[in-house]
Amino acid sequence: MHDKIVEQRRGDLLLSTERARIDIDGVLEMLHRSHWGHTITRDILERAIANSVCIGVYQGARQLAFARAITDLATYAYLSDVIVHEEARGRGIGSWMIEAILAHPDFQHLRRIALFTRDARELYERYGFAEGTTSASIYMERRPGA
Repeated sequence: MHDKIVEQRRGDLLLSTERARIDIDGVLEMLHRSHWGHTITRDILERAIANSVCIGVYQGARQLAFARAITDLATYAYLSDVIVHEEARGRGIGSWMIEAILAHPDFQHLRRIALFTRDARELYERYGFAEGTTSASIYMERRPGA
């Protein structure tokens, strides 16, 4: 990926899109505790990080949150794996990551940013996300081996 690196500070917290900062094992532990990421392996996460725009939030060396956008940096992004460590929730970190993704310089000309959510609908609605009912398009998927 050839995305621009973004870094922001809020007090003692650092938000960064620098992949080298990501604590892969820490992110993997958070994902394994989620309802969607419990089957992801370290190898899969490493490949996903390498091929996505990623955001981490750190307090010192400790990673508190993670999100990634699967994108071509030209037309489309799919927001995935947005997660905040249980101990850091309620501090606005998830909102900060969404704001940073939407403000990312490489995403300013995208036609669409999409996501799926089961339990954070209100968070995303605050940032203009809505159900995709305005199009005649039909969502389809292929699941090899299913």
